[in-house]
Amino acid sequence: MRTAVISDIHGNLEALKVVLADIDERSVDRIVCLGDVLGYGPDPVACADLVAERCEWCLMGNHDFGVLYEPTNFNLAAEQACYWTRRQFDAEPDEESKTRRLTFLNQLRVRVEFDDFVCVHASPRRPINEYVFPEDALNSPNKMKQIFDWIPKYCLCGHTHVPGVFTDEPEFYPPDEIGDDDRYNFIEGEKAIINVGSVGQPRDLDPRAAYAVMDETGVSFHRVEYNIEETAARIRAVPELNNWLADRLFEGR
Repeated sequence: MRTAVISDIHGNLEALKVVLADIDERSVDRIVCLGDVLGYGPDPVACADLVAERCEWCLMGNHDFGVLYEPTNFNLAAEQACYWTRRQFDAEPDEESKTRRLTFLNQLRVRVEFDDFVCVHASPRRPINEYVFPEDALNSPNKMKQIFDWIPKYCLCGHTHVPGVFTDEPEFYPPDEIGDDDRYNFIEGEKAIINVGSVGQPRDLDPRAAYAVMDETGVSFHRVEYNIEETAARIRAVPELNNWLADRLFEGR
C-alpha cells in the first residue's frame, strides 16, 4: 500500500491544496495526517474540512490540542493564534457544520500503530509535544536511545517541521543525504524515526511545502512550491495573527 503522509499544515490552505494535488498525481492508496492541522495559519476551518475529507485518519498535534483545550507552553504569537483559531470554529452559524467539525477534532487520535510502525505527532515517548531535533542525534544520545526503545522498528512523526531520518546509530540524515531521489530504503535490523516535515510551515530553510510517500520498501520525501504570498497576505489581514508568522514562511524557518 502506498501511503502519503502529511503533517503540520497549520492552517495554510494554499500549501495544503498544492500538496494534495501533487499527491493525486502519484497514485497513492491513502493519505494520513500526523497532526497540527491548526495553529498559526489563516484558514484553519477550511484545512480541517479538507483533512477530514481526504485523510484516512489524523493525529492530534500540540496546536490542535491547544485550540481544543489550552495552549500551554506556547510563545505569545502561537498562543494568540490558538485563541483566534478557536473563535473561527465557534463562529460557525450552521450548527450541523459546527458539530461535524468539532466531532472531527475531538476524535483526533494520539497514536496509530500498524505492522512495524508507530505513528505520532511528536515522539513515541510523548506523542503530542516532545521535540526530537536533528541535533539530538549528536547531543542527546541517551534521549535518542530512550525514544528508540518505544518503537518496534519504525516511527513516523512531524512536529519539528524538519524532514529527515533518525537511525539508531544514532544519526540524523536530511532527505538529500539518505540516497538517490531523496528516498530512504528500509534496512533489515535498523530502526528509524522518519520525520515527514511540514506542509504549512517548513523550518529547514526550504520554504516549499513538504510531505512523504511510504511503500513497503521505504519512504520518499517530496517538496512542492505554493503561493506563499497569498498565505502571508491572509495572515497579515488578521490582527490577531502576528506578522512574523507570515514573514517566516518566505524563509522556511
